[in-house]
Amino acid sequence: MKRKALLGRKVGMTRILDESGVTIPVTIVELGPCYVTQVKTESTDGYNAVQLGFEQVRQLNSPERGHLRNVPLLKHLREVATDDADTYQVGQRLDVSLFAAGELVDAIGVSKGKGFAGAMKRHNYGGGPRTHGQSDRQRAVGSIGATSTPGRVWKGKTMPGQMGNERVTTLNLSIVKIDAERNLIAIKGAVPGPAGGLVIIRNAVKMA
Repeated sequence: MKRKALLGRKVGMTRILDESGVTIPVTIVELGPCYVTQVKTESTDGYNAVQLGFEQVRQLNSPERGHLRNVPLLKHLREVATDDADTYQVGQRLDVSLFAAGELVDAIGVSKGKGFAGAMKRHNYGGGPRTHGQSDRQRAVGSIGATSTPGRVWKGKTMPGQMGNERVTTLNLSIVKIDAERNLIAIKGAVPGPAGGLVIIRNAVKMA
């Protein structure tokens, strides 16, 4: 599948008024510029993909410098699968002009970490009864398994634990506006992660 994608940083959320005066909530992303740092093809690597680099830095260690010897020193590297990898060249610069207003995209980022959370917050449990002497069970998980069969707790049971801080992909978001001069893109709705977080914007995999 032909794939195009760019790395960027989430700036934050705001709103935009359309021509009819309707308010549209949007997320502003500083998208690119990115550089092609490696091209992988079926003949050389067994699959087709393009490695993109984002955000220039002053210093890298020796292995990183060796890998990026033909491009600027870049902090973040991500790989994007594509069927037309042979159309890219190492050192090629890609910017926000790769996308157009009205296009559907997927946004990939790392969600905000919430730390250790209970089952009500983490899995939207309803909690226990608030009456009949249940003075300390309002936010408890309740029964987590049967007695004799299977006689254990099922693997993957939804229970308290680490919440957030995981890779999240939001599908089929619409591009509202593009500012090519400042490498900014306005995407309708919310994009995963905190302000300042690294995100990947790609053309939609599952068209709505």
